[in-house]
Amino acid sequence: MEINGSQRLSYRFITAKDADFLWHLDQDEAVMRYITGGKKTSMADIHGVFLPRLQAYADENLGWGMWKVSLKASPHQGIGWVLVRPMGFFTSQRQPGNIELGWRFHRESWGNGYATEAATAVRDGQLKLGIKQFSAIALPENRASINVMEKLGMSFSHHLHYQDAHFDEQVVVYTQHFQ
Repeated sequence: MEINGSQRLSYRFITAKDADFLWHLDQDEAVMRYITGGKKTSMADIHGVFLPRLQAYADENLGWGMWKVSLKASPHQGIGWVLVRPMGFFTSQRQPGNIELGWRFHRESWGNGYATEAATAVRDGQLKLGIKQFSAIALPENRASINVMEKLGMSFSHHLHYQDAHFDEQVVVYTQHFQ
């Protein structure tokens, strides 16, 4: 799957070669606040946990994986990423027809609508592949991510105790269905 550039952004499929970019993004405690409680990710965790998890679901033909987001004006400098994978991929309740969208952006890019623009571009690429349901999760206090979900047209679906080998929290689930 290819994601066409949107109005201000370009996209590239993330691979293990992007370890430095992923590590750098996770070095801001504010970025990590609702993911790890503000704990920065070590390079050992990027290589030992993050990249192996990414490889477990990455399939560029299906668009599953993570997409590096850059401003068109500076295409080699990533401002964040958008995640695309089946909902519940690392749990016993995997939903291949329900695609989970997620995002993480450098703090300097917050408040500009980039997460919404990028998630819309990725979702629209998935729509072309016939996917009709999209979901996203967040901690209930993460208003910024919930705002992005709402701007995407998602609605609150339910609360969920989301648990996998690396995450164990009560989250809110927002969902969007297309006909």
